[in-house]
Amino acid sequence: MDSEKALELVKHGATLLFLDVPQHTLVGIDTQIFSVGPAFKGIKMIPPGIHFVFYSSSTRDGKEFSPTIGFFVDVGPSQVIVRKWNQQDEWLAKVSEEEEERYSQAVRSLEFDKHLGPYNLSKYGEWKHLSNYITKDVIERFEPVGGEITVIYESAILKGGPKTAMEKALDAQMKKSKFKASSNEEPKENRFYYTSIPRILKNKGMSGQELTSMNHDKTQLLESVLSKEYKDSEDLLLGELQFSFVAFLMGQSLESFMQWKSIVSLLLGCIHAPFHTRSQLFTKFIKVIYHQLKYGLQKESSGPEMGVHALLDDSWLASDSFLHLLSKDFFALVEEASVVDGDLLSWTRKFKELLENRLGWEFQKNSAIDGTYFDEDDEYAPVVEMLDESHEEYIVT
Repeated sequence: MDSEKALELVKHGATLLFLDVPQHTLVGIDTQIFSVGPAFKGIKMIPPGIHFVFYSSSTRDGKEFSPTIGFFVDVGPSQVIVRKWNQQDEWLAKVSEEEEERYSQAVRSLEFDKHLGPYNLSKYGEWKHLSNYITKDVIERFEPVGGEITVIYESAILKGGPKTAMEKALDAQMKKSKFKASSNEEPKENRFYYTSIPRILKNKGMSGQELTSMNHDKTQLLESVLSKEYKDSEDLLLGELQFSFVAFLMGQSLESFMQWKSIVSLLLGCIHAPFHTRSQLFTKFIKVIYHQLKYGLQKESSGPEMGVHALLDDSWLASDSFLHLLSKDFFALVEEASVVDGDLLSWTRKFKELLENRLGWEFQKNSAIDGTYFDEDDEYAPVVEMLDESHEEYIVT
């Protein structure tokens, strides 16, 4: 990149100015992680828009880390966000408006330029795939009061004792955290404002058999939740799905993982909706979860580890996990459907291949219609044909 282009990006992009951060602290933005050195004072050339910032304090030797603390930001062109390290509590505190303005002017005058690490623009596309439905309204709707996201406020979730490898790792971090020690009590207002998604739908007057039948297919439950909780906005549902995933994977929030799991379970549990009433929603959903797991399941990370990928433990990536079981049923539905949207079919196959290649999961490869299985070379096997090029729908014949 030539110097003129770089200067243009520095002036147009947003800046995070982090003052007095100790060495070895891990600081992240979106899918990028920096290890703080002696000259580090923040990140420059940040594209305007939604981002997730997170950090984890370290022991002096840089070998152990406290629980991650994170927050979403919506930055404008040339905006400067200033935080100063609070040594006692080990967190980045906001500064006064007067200080922020003074430091912002210094940043725009390039006084801090040599101390700022550049945002890696080659990774911006990866972040957009993880956040394209997260808007300012989504953040304000679901984030905790104050905006700070950390598992430290979620100790109640572990009251029965940590069970999974993920919970044990976070519990060990929490016990060492100074941030927790400085808080006299767990503030209830720091819980997320996530949508309440019931596991089953109940209607008065229905027999047990009717209730079982209705809840076997989550379509009615999805329609009820979309209508009552999201004002029928599919993008708001997808925004919460992305918000909770980022808060879980990068912010290490267990509550956010549970919300992500609830939304995924609701959508993958639908039988009628993907093919008749909500084909576009399901195409977008499969695309979202494909990019989430494509990033989350990377075997090699580019930069210092924050233990992020350790959160993707065997408790939900095993072959008997909720994700495997629901995905298997959903894949079978799509492959066996008489008519299916072309984009939905294409992205479902990509998602299936991702799980097979990254996790070694096995799904039924042969087609099943009325209990009869066909080999791919069988002349009587179903054939997928294009019905209408403009709509890209397929029919199995």
